[in-house]
Amino acid sequence: MGGLALLWGSTFLWIDLALEAMTPVQVTLARCALGAAALLVACLASGRRLPTRGAIWGHIVVAAFFCNALPFALFSLGQQTIDSAVAGVINATTPLWSVLIGLVIGTERGLRPVRLLGLLLGFTGVVLILAPWQSTGPVGGGVLAIVAAAASYAVGFAYLGRHLVGKGIPTISLSAAQLVTATALTTPLLPAGGLTPIRLGTRTLIVVVVLGVVATGATFHLTYRIIAAEGATNAAAVGYLLPVVAVALGVIVLGEGLSPRIIAGMVVVLGGVGLIRRHQRPPSAPAPALAAQTG
Repeated sequence: MGGLALLWGSTFLWIDLALEAMTPVQVTLARCALGAAALLVACLASGRRLPTRGAIWGHIVVAAFFCNALPFALFSLGQQTIDSAVAGVINATTPLWSVLIGLVIGTERGLRPVRLLGLLLGFTGVVLILAPWQSTGPVGGGVLAIVAAAASYAVGFAYLGRHLVGKGIPTISLSAAQLVTATALTTPLLPAGGLTPIRLGTRTLIVVVVLGVVATGATFHLTYRIIAAEGATNAAAVGYLLPVVAVALGVIVLGEGLSPRIIAGMVVVLGGVGLIRRHQRPPSAPAPALAAQTG
């Protein structure tokens, strides 16, 4: 869990650095392709194979769109105008969206007053960060893109947990297949800014490789493994640590500043998420057969 928090929380830093030399489409495609390549090598090296059933691949396409292709593109677009620290905190609203989605599809039966308060607090924090009363159009657009990415994650992980995890397929096979699919879904976007020449220096090359192989491939597979072994609820708990890592790296490495309003919004968001998570039901027991296959 700690390793996942460090890797996932650093993603926002690597995106910021990659955007200095690449367009959002290029960053999205590069991280998907490099992550897919790394997981394919790991999959084959471990003696596993990609899924063969057509129905499973249909579910993988949906999960890849909402878990990878769409949020990756939105993060790259949003971080053109907002700091990585702010992006990391807004990403922590994913559990709030999960509750709303659960209410809509019926998996969330009733909403206790404390959880309702957490939901309201969380979105109040987002509004505080967005500051629609200020004339900051581009920043507002960037925040909305990150909010949409967090909501997309919630949809994707709910779908993933319902249709892919627990089906007897090794997680390395599923994660590799999903990033391969995300790469295929992102490739048609190349004409929309992806054909711009890249200033590919040593620093950019290192940043992109780390973003794709470590912060995307390894992180995504770790998430799959934790969901399979400990349940989606425990996996979601990593969201508590992401903002801390993202803010620390943004301030220390990038020298990003934080206004009192942004800090207040962050505190309110995390407080809301804490109330939502504190009153969730205990996670279901892990499936031993699936956990034994992960690798």
